[in-house]
Amino acid sequence: MDTSTADFTRQWTTTLPKVAAFVGSMVYDVTDRDDVLQDCAVAAMASFDRYDASRSFAGWAIGIARNQIRLYFRRKSNDPHVFDDDALDVLVNAFARARPEEDRKLSKLEACVEQLEGRSRELCEYRYANDLKPAAIAGKVGMTPNAVAKSLQRIREQLRECIEKKTTTA
Repeated sequence: MDTSTADFTRQWTTTLPKVAAFVGSMVYDVTDRDDVLQDCAVAAMASFDRYDASRSFAGWAIGIARNQIRLYFRRKSNDPHVFDDDALDVLVNAFARARPEEDRKLSKLEACVEQLEGRSRELCEYRYANDLKPAAIAGKVGMTPNAVAKSLQRIREQLRECIEKKTTTA
């Protein structure tokens, strides 16, 4: 792997949660969201030679994401949830200014989710990776929707405590 590809990969991997959150805040369909995020990665890698290292990589990557989202919205122009360019620019600026503390907490969250096992991990994947509601999850895991919702509440509390513990020990 050449140094440019390695540098891009390192920076993209670090910035991916922020770009994914930005894309996810505007593209609601899970499949479309994944496609747009993949388009962002391809476009960012293809134009990495034009990236100015004196500027924020996250801001640059979110700018690319903005362009990919605009292309997505043009393809989906009959969708009533489409943002206009001004609203999109406001969101771009907000995400580009996101504090490093939020990035650190997000990386700690990822580490805490990795520690989940069994049913807890399965419920989280159904809820957050697959964007399923408790009623839909209940049918898949043999629980009542109420039990799923309560379990997810306990899991979120467990994750919050894990993040706090990692934050105070870091």
